[in-house]
Amino acid sequence: MKTFRSINPELLPKHFEAESVEKRLDDRWEAEGIHRFDPSRSREETFVVDTPPPTVSGSLHVGHIFSYTHADVIVRQQRMLGKNIFYPMGWDDNGLPTERRVQNYFNVRVDVRTPYEPGLRMEQVSADASKQPPRMVSRPNFIELCHQVTQQDEVAFKALWRRIGLSVDWNEEYATINDHSRKLAQLSFLDLYAKGHAYSVKAPTMWDVDFQTAVAQAEVEDRPQAGAFHDIEFGVEGSDVRFTIATTRPELLAACVGVTAHPDDERYKGLFGKRAITPLFRVPVPIFPSELADPTKGTGILMVCTFGDATDVLWWRQQKLPLRQIIGRNGRLMPVTFGAPDWESLEASAANGFYAGLQGKSVKQARTAMVELLRREDAAAKPGQGVPLQGEPKPIQRDVKFFEKGDQPLEFISTRQWFVRLMDKKEQMLSFGDKVRWHPEHMGSRFRNWTENLQLDWCISRQRYFGVQFPVWYRLDAEGNPDYDKPLLAPAERLPVDPTVDVPPGYDASQRDKPNGFTAESDVYDTWFTSSLTPQIASRWELDLKRHRQLFPGDIRPQSHEIIRTWAFYTIAKAMLHEETIPWSHVLISGWILDPDRKKMSKSKGNVITPMHLIENYGADAVRYWAASARLGTDTAFDEKVFKVGKRLVTKLFNAGKYVLSQTAQEHPITHELDRAFVAKLASVVEAATASYKDFEFAPALANTESFFWSSFTDTYLELVKARARGEGSGGEEARGSAVAALRLGLNVLLRLFAPVLPYITEEVWGWAFVEETGHKSIHRAPWPDARTFEGIAKPENAASFQLAEGAQQAINKRKSESGAGVGRAVTRMKLAGNAATLAGFERVREDVLSATRCQSAELVEKADLADGTFEIVEFELAPAAEKEKAPEPTEG
Repeated sequence: MKTFRSINPELLPKHFEAESVEKRLDDRWEAEGIHRFDPSRSREETFVVDTPPPTVSGSLHVGHIFSYTHADVIVRQQRMLGKNIFYPMGWDDNGLPTERRVQNYFNVRVDVRTPYEPGLRMEQVSADASKQPPRMVSRPNFIELCHQVTQQDEVAFKALWRRIGLSVDWNEEYATINDHSRKLAQLSFLDLYAKGHAYSVKAPTMWDVDFQTAVAQAEVEDRPQAGAFHDIEFGVEGSDVRFTIATTRPELLAACVGVTAHPDDERYKGLFGKRAITPLFRVPVPIFPSELADPTKGTGILMVCTFGDATDVLWWRQQKLPLRQIIGRNGRLMPVTFGAPDWESLEASAANGFYAGLQGKSVKQARTAMVELLRREDAAAKPGQGVPLQGEPKPIQRDVKFFEKGDQPLEFISTRQWFVRLMDKKEQMLSFGDKVRWHPEHMGSRFRNWTENLQLDWCISRQRYFGVQFPVWYRLDAEGNPDYDKPLLAPAERLPVDPTVDVPPGYDASQRDKPNGFTAESDVYDTWFTSSLTPQIASRWELDLKRHRQLFPGDIRPQSHEIIRTWAFYTIAKAMLHEETIPWSHVLISGWILDPDRKKMSKSKGNVITPMHLIENYGADAVRYWAASARLGTDTAFDEKVFKVGKRLVTKLFNAGKYVLSQTAQEHPITHELDRAFVAKLASVVEAATASYKDFEFAPALANTESFFWSSFTDTYLELVKARARGEGSGGEEARGSAVAALRLGLNVLLRLFAPVLPYITEEVWGWAFVEETGHKSIHRAPWPDARTFEGIAKPENAASFQLAEGAQQAINKRKSESGAGVGRAVTRMKLAGNAATLAGFERVREDVLSATRCQSAELVEKADLADGTFEIVEFELAPAAEKEKAPEPTEG
């Protein structure tokens, strides 16, 4: 009769050698195309992942491993469901983080006047050299240096992703700065412009004075900063009336263009319609009512400047106030001339004298200097009114807006920028956001809250260098002034273009920057403008219609929650504006990894942990186990104990696999009551895990599988059937074959349930016997277990048989422990009590339990008061201590 294919455990390593196995299996998976996307299969068969392209600016940390593993676990399970997986990997290698890294890496800065140096190669600077003044390089050279660094980083990133076992199709690799992505981003712009969604205007925009670029609302964060209220006395034109304004930004006094208070504020009703006189510069400005003025804040009346904040911008527009911009793009006070148009002053000469001491200073320096000026009596709004500064500044803590990657507070500076219209589409955006399923569901409210509170259109232009260029030029008139209202757009068939190098249709290079010629748009896109196209970049939108229809919209977008307002929001916006659809069906939100102080790990905080030493110490599977143990959307504190638990699970799987597959027996069906009861319980675990994965909840699936593996498989069932699997006891070869068949089925199914989380150990054990037995060369292409896995195996006669065997085993072993004996100690005789139903059911599994607990004689005693399934040891006699106890066969190293 045919026998099960068994292995000789002596021919296998004593321990699981994670590093060598990981390298061997990763190479094999790549060579055999295990993770390869098949374009010939239908959309219905395909599962499409919009993978986050990591920012290439340094090194990955455990937070990246955490969230990317979540996506991979889901992908691997879908692959086992038979899906054709489209799982690309991109690199987000343009934008401000990359530029900052390159600036620091080489200690360089861009000067567009510096000539290009062909073949320039540079090395990373030392710590001492980084303190020296930076070297100025041309824009083309700087872009080449950016490419040099990002390519190095991408090699390291890819090596780590492969080491951790991401089942990415590396044939679908892309970068957001490569020609393909640049072409798609420029096609996106042309489409948005043609539809009237993209426009250019000179307007106040949030500006980072260090990076010297505009930023979008979604990239802004509030940070608490120490500040002070300065009480400054203003005058009223044509009278001796005075009032006090409390401001945290006295340095903007020269930019004051109005004064406002709430229309119901009795203190100031009599001032509306009159003009205030500013101290120091003696500028007449209108006093007007506004519902936006808060009577409880400061003194209830405030100055309107161009520009202190977004409300100043609103008032400036509503009241049609003059523009008096004093802060330049570099964050320093610019030259101005009082008495010139829009710079009215009652005493221009004195005003210019005061301002001369402020010009060229940083905002902080100007604030200090302004406070000193306001202490002077000649600074009053009207001669003889005394010192304008009333008392000393009052310290406060206030939230100040910063670019999320910046170090200086943002300023509102009037510049020409490109925008995408979204303010008029908020309701439409909300409806499209509702069409997406959010996991966890409450994360959808973050999208809704952000959309409802949107205050500005999307500013998509950046005054930087390493990014995707606008495919735009402008005609120059006879005086060399650009016509911004009628931009020259590159034809779609010429994309991608670099307008600073390429020329527009109908012009030649000699006409660049010449009167009656043309000039290039020098700005680049906001990095999110390209990143928001990741589904279309992967599907080759506008370039390959068949492929696009197969891959778009996608199935899942995995990402973290802090970029719901950027990446998720902008991607939904792009899909809506381009094709009136959503970009994917589901968004899967991972939480953050927190340090021991419960703070988010981030490079800027300096509290990140790089993952390579964790992989080397515990193995990739243990690191993945740690990641997959956390539910979606849940912030998780970093705890190295969990890695140890994961490594222990890997070791147990390795040794359990060796034990089970080394058992020899004739092939027989699973017919024994205990075996059938075990299989029935295993089937319920499969059903629960499958239901969890259907909702993308991998953590409960892992927890239930792991609990069953330890408590029901290795600690219980494996011990209960050891003797029968060796051919001991009644039932002969049929009973033995049933035990070995159930053990092998249990191992086979458990390996498949663990495979998405623990790809290496499961693949390794699978290869010992199940490749030949099933015909599936890789467990990751084997089918996910389902009801068909258990077809032909009869249900147990008693649904509680497994629980009864487990309960009796635990009761006997507990009594041994209480008697100071190990579980391997033999029992000479015993009386085991239970109620009638319990004892009747126990008879079906009695032989396996007594054999496993080494009980030589047992009498069953009925006790009606015991609950169903409960056992009680009435009498108990251990074999003499001198008797050699047979140690349990090891299943764990």
